[in-house]
Amino acid sequence: MADAQIQSLLKKIPAVDRLLDEPSIMALLSRAPRDLVTGAVRDVLAEIREKTIHNGRSPEEKLDPPNLALKAVRLAESRLRPSLRRVVNATGTLIHTNLGRAPLSAAALRAIADIAVSYSNLEYDLQLGQRGKRHTHVEELLCRLTGAEAATVVNNNAGATLLALGALAAGKEAIVSRGELVEIGGSFRMPEVMATGGVVMREVGTTNKTHLRDYCQAIGPETALLLKVHTSNYRIVGFTEQVSSTDLVRLGRQKGIPVMEDLGSGMLLDLSCYGLPREPTVRETVEAGIDILTFSGDKLLGGPQAGIILGRREAVERIRHHPLARALRIDKLTLAGLEATLRHYLDREEALREIPILRMLAMAPEKTREKSERLLALVQKRGWDFQAEVIPESSRVGGGALPLTELPGFAVAVTPLGMSTALLAQRLRAAAPPVIGRIQENRLLFNPRTLAEGEEELVAASLNQVLGHKSPEENHQD
Repeated sequence: MADAQIQSLLKKIPAVDRLLDEPSIMALLSRAPRDLVTGAVRDVLAEIREKTIHNGRSPEEKLDPPNLALKAVRLAESRLRPSLRRVVNATGTLIHTNLGRAPLSAAALRAIADIAVSYSNLEYDLQLGQRGKRHTHVEELLCRLTGAEAATVVNNNAGATLLALGALAAGKEAIVSRGELVEIGGSFRMPEVMATGGVVMREVGTTNKTHLRDYCQAIGPETALLLKVHTSNYRIVGFTEQVSSTDLVRLGRQKGIPVMEDLGSGMLLDLSCYGLPREPTVRETVEAGIDILTFSGDKLLGGPQAGIILGRREAVERIRHHPLARALRIDKLTLAGLEATLRHYLDREEALREIPILRMLAMAPEKTREKSERLLALVQKRGWDFQAEVIPESSRVGGGALPLTELPGFAVAVTPLGMSTALLAQRLRAAAPPVIGRIQENRLLFNPRTLAEGEEELVAASLNQVLGHKSPEENHQD
């Protein structure tokens, strides 16, 4: 197309000042910075000019000022909105890694807020009036709850594992069963972690069977550590055998070699009375004699992201003084949230009542039915064009914890009649706050086990927003 024709098309695009006079833009300017709004207008118009020049014809967008102003408003609002924000987890997956894992207790949130707005004694000993150490704020609590001699904390369990391996076995061998060479999210593989820590991995046994004699035969002058990794995110079933922590510790004592275990997701309480599989608690593992134990703070513990290291004092001290410890250290806000979470565990009933993850794990199936029926009643009041019903639906623990465990319960299944299920899910993700459900057999499921108190109303309100009203584009087209 000739340049003159393109210039003619470009002249049809409204000017920036014309759009700034539109009512929708004027309303936005009353609550948003002028430079941000003007920038959004300019970007919308620049995109249309680029399309016109590139395609040699008018873009498909309507070029009338009200329509372009709405596009600019939506762009500006998206830039005003925080990237990291609250979502409603209606998936039924409790420790949902993509959705931030464990929600915190009210006490943990208060502790974080209190420390965030003021100075603190993070590394200051109030009694002595001199520099202190940050790990002391939770060490005594961790030792009391688990029976360990000493403890320290870092930013996550991957860091805890890397740090412990590097401090205890760098330049030497660590013996580990082939059946425990795990990979967790983000391609975090135990063999690669060991290599990064400067540890020589010595595999023993087979994928499904490892015997104590396999460890015995592998021990040599370069052996610095016997490593056990809890397979928290998968299970090998059938013709299997693994060496227990107790037997591995006995061998370690005989040979003078320390034993380390990565629990992945550590449990401070036995929850088998709620139908969960029997898992060894952290205290039980410590009592088995493990020299160093690592686990996450933000999984079954129900706290913020943290890596907890505890065990024998001499081994913990070596880890604390490793050069990598400073790079992986925990920050003051996480430390405040972790301490508050750990304090709940001083009283079992308080922990079950106050820590959200434990409440969800212990929730009876009938309670999920009641919550589902409440949500169904809220959506049925709206008279939308959809089908909905309460159905049996199990929940998953998630986060690489208890992989075979299904928590029986109920959920609300919604089938939209005026749009696809995928489009409904997409529009709910764009709601305020975003609502995340799970698509199954062309229905969108809302599992109330993972809904906090009052979030049934938020789900219903978002559905009303999506199903009961047209989008801005649809209203404009009318």
